[in-house]
Formats: sequence, C-alpha cells, structure tokens
Amino acid sequence: MTIGDQEVTDELIAAFNAHDVGKAASLFSPRATYVCPGGIAEGREEIASYLALYLEGFPDITLTPHGKAETGDLVVLEWTVTSTHAGPFLLPTGEIVPPTGRHVVVRGCDLRTMDDGLIASQRVYYDQLEMITQIGADRPLG
Repeated sequence: MTIGDQEVTDELIAAFNAHDVGKAASLFSPRATYVCPGGIAEGREEIASYLALYLEGFPDITLTPHGKAETGDLVVLEWTVTSTHAGPFLLPTGEIVPPTGRHVVVRGCDLRTMDDGLIASQRVYYDQLEMITQIGADRPLG
C-alpha cells in the first residue's frame, strides 16, 4: 500500500464519520463502482446518493476501523458501525422502514481496489439481516 492509499483510507473514514458525502465521493474515481448488500452504485454521483441514504436512516452513524490489510492495489478494511435508526431507511425491496429509534451495531468489511490514488471499486460486506433485525423491521427483506 502506498502512502497515498493509506491517506485515502484515513480520509474516507474521516469523511464518512463527518457525514461529508461530497468529500467521501471525491475519493472515488469518476467511473468507480460501489457494491454492497443493498445494491450497486456506479460513478461518484450514485455513490454519494447511496451513502446519503445510510446517513438519512442513521444520522449519527460512526465507523470504527479494526484492521487493515493490503496487497498491490487491493485494500481490505474491517470495521464496526454504530448508530441509531432515527430516519427512514430504504430497503433493497423498495420498502421504507420508518425510524424505530433502535441502536444498531454491525460488523463488516470493505474490499477496495485503488487506481492512481483514487478508489476504483469498493465491495462492502455486512450481515444485512443482522442490521434489519436490529432496527426492528417487521419483514426483514420484503
């Protein structure tokens, strides 16, 4: 991992925790892809939109990194997010879960490829059922 890649990791965590969607999206290449259990976003605008959905549903969300590994252009980051479900949250089925006020703690990891100092692709893995259950959704996945 180059110094630049480490800085991108640190800046992405800081931007996410500051809820600065614009800054977070600027760390992705213009044609980047973002894949997670909720769907796929392509390009900075879609990635920013996707991140904003999480911030709307979980306005006090905080990501705590636990471990990093890198090889070549691949970066792996383990993390935990904590938050309160205080806003509407859009499920992949299109249903909206109204705020429940429940606290959530979800573990996950990102696999990210880098290209010329920017994120080319990011694949996020977490247990979606664990998160949906913690917020108290009646029907977890539609």
